[in-house]
Amino acid sequence: MEYQPLDLITVDEISAVGVPSDDAKRLCSELAAIVAEHGSSGPETWTSISRRLLNPDQPFAFHQMMYYGCYKGYLSDTPPAWIPDRETAVLTNIGKLLENRGKELLGLRYKDPISSFSDFQEFSTLNPEAYWKMVLDEMRISFFVQPSCILQENPSFPGGQWFPGAVLNSAWNCLNLNDKKSLEDVAVIWRDEGYDSLPVHRMTLNELRAEVCLVANAIETLGLSKGSAIAIDMPMTVNAVIIYLAIVLAGFVVVSIADSFAPLEISTRLTISSAKAIFTQDFIPRGDKKLPLYSRVIDSNAPLAIVIPASGSTFSCELRTGDISWLDFLGRVTCSKPNEYDAEKQPVDAFTNILFSSGTTGEPKAIPWTHATPIKAAADAWCHMDVQKGDVVAWPTNLGWMMGPWLVYATLLNGASMALYNGSPLGPGFAKFVQDAKVTMLGVVPSIVRAWKNANCTAGFDWSNIRCFSSSGEASSVNEYLWLMGRAHYKPVIEYCGGTEIGGGFVTGSFLQPQAVSSFSTPAMGCNLLILDSDGNPLPRNTPGIGELALDPTLFGSSTTLLNADHYDVYFKGMPTWNGKVLRRHGDEFEYTAGGYYKAHGRADDTMNLGGIKISSIEIERVCNGVNDSILETAAFGLPPSGGGPEQLVIAVVFKDQTLSSQMNMDQLKQAFNSALQKKLNPLFKVSSVMAVPSLPRTASNKVMRRVLRQQSSQLGKLSKF
Repeated sequence: MEYQPLDLITVDEISAVGVPSDDAKRLCSELAAIVAEHGSSGPETWTSISRRLLNPDQPFAFHQMMYYGCYKGYLSDTPPAWIPDRETAVLTNIGKLLENRGKELLGLRYKDPISSFSDFQEFSTLNPEAYWKMVLDEMRISFFVQPSCILQENPSFPGGQWFPGAVLNSAWNCLNLNDKKSLEDVAVIWRDEGYDSLPVHRMTLNELRAEVCLVANAIETLGLSKGSAIAIDMPMTVNAVIIYLAIVLAGFVVVSIADSFAPLEISTRLTISSAKAIFTQDFIPRGDKKLPLYSRVIDSNAPLAIVIPASGSTFSCELRTGDISWLDFLGRVTCSKPNEYDAEKQPVDAFTNILFSSGTTGEPKAIPWTHATPIKAAADAWCHMDVQKGDVVAWPTNLGWMMGPWLVYATLLNGASMALYNGSPLGPGFAKFVQDAKVTMLGVVPSIVRAWKNANCTAGFDWSNIRCFSSSGEASSVNEYLWLMGRAHYKPVIEYCGGTEIGGGFVTGSFLQPQAVSSFSTPAMGCNLLILDSDGNPLPRNTPGIGELALDPTLFGSSTTLLNADHYDVYFKGMPTWNGKVLRRHGDEFEYTAGGYYKAHGRADDTMNLGGIKISSIEIERVCNGVNDSILETAAFGLPPSGGGPEQLVIAVVFKDQTLSSQMNMDQLKQAFNSALQKKLNPLFKVSSVMAVPSLPRTASNKVMRRVLRQQSSQLGKLSKF
């Protein structure tokens, strides 16, 4: 659609997008006043329009008319959709810090929190010891034994060794009291789907401590050795959070398994981690449906299972011999003080959590988090999403993915409340929960936003308490996120990109910078980003360009080992040297724009991101190759839609008999692929299109060049797609 400049928009044009005529006259008059005051284009004009003219009840087409009209002919390709103001900036965590210590830290370069934010980000990379010492103090992180220093060189760690000698417990830091936390603070807010008319449930920090200690004491009765791995495969309920914290508090290691996985995927993760027990749920309630979960755990040949009923205290199925019901498990505690527990004192590099990300060899990479990783996660929330005491943070996720543990630490270490909705986040029930829980920071993935927009299920609910959104997991769409911002009167979206092996983000946004839709405004604090040119050399700082992204290895919270692969080979082997350090590989292709923003362009390797779930092409192909005897081989790749948004799964097929490419019913083949992938890998996976090719392009060493297929499919559009 062709949009008019603001000063040419008429009452009739406003009415044509669904605005009642009387409102159209008023809005046109108010628009004229704004244009007279600020001009017909630019950030100041948009800020005034978004604050004075627009509201969630208006047709989104009117919002688009204002946004695109305001930035018609704008020189930058990344026009800001939100602009910080000084009054808000000085109240943020970083703003307060800079107001108090800006001149001390930055000298004469310091002006104010907004003007000096980029200088402070640079300071955090050039002075990591000073920066992270400040963060520890600001977040009130306590140690049983203080580290000998913040960072020291160590040949075993390419980026250096963090907090050597430190002894602590991450769960205890979540539950411990300090001058920013009290026993009566609300730690968790939740609601079960189907009970949307009832008040939300609340659990204080004191109540959470008691429940966690009870479960920690019950875990001790299992007789497992300290450091043993214990899996969690269940929705992210208040009980799941309690169990997670109890496992870490007691000195064991959480194995994170997503509740959507098929038995084979559950089994793979249990085997890699050598899990000795698993917490799960009998089923997952979704509206009127009961999705089986415990039966999938049994089919995975899981070890001892502690089974929690999804509702009430009774089960919808019989337990396997040797498995324990939740009530019986808690009943095993016989100590005199069941709601007290002395936290296990552990070295900073002791494992707390094993999470899984896709491996390019087909087996998921087993990535251990240590007691340092939660500090990185919570620090990102403190710095970039500005999570503070009293905030309420909701992020529909699962403990099987890094954003689940991230949410636990981002809230509890910062004195905020986490908000959990036990049900589908796609309907009005969740939208009402956001209103009733008074959520101040709402995390999303683009597929959820798309569902909300298409169903208009947020209509009529008050999201005015939201201070910001944050988005991760996949590429977002400008129009969908403009719509999202409009639901909360144009609060910013802090885009957040990182990885399980990072413990958080490496590129994101800030309350102290203008935020453009579907773009990143800054490297994460403490992180140096480099974009490699076609020869593998880093582009000069702040130089526009596109290429594979690499990371300075001095990145606090990032992984140092893998359970089932050589960490150095995966992340460092073959990478260029920069400032005397071998750069860390990440695998994403990024662009730095002339406007000073970063944009993600998907995976540079053969790993794709499907609805926020990273998976290797090989895993997909192994399943697809066995779907039909006529298939010689397949290649799976992700293809971003032309209008932006998450990757779509495309399968290229080579038939044993080339004549079949014109005879095969590709729609049936696509359905067969979907059925097999959803059964064997993940019920959320869906093939978007299938294309027949005579052969797969390969390198001289016989590696499949999926990037070539991706380019052919997106640019030429000449292959047979169905």
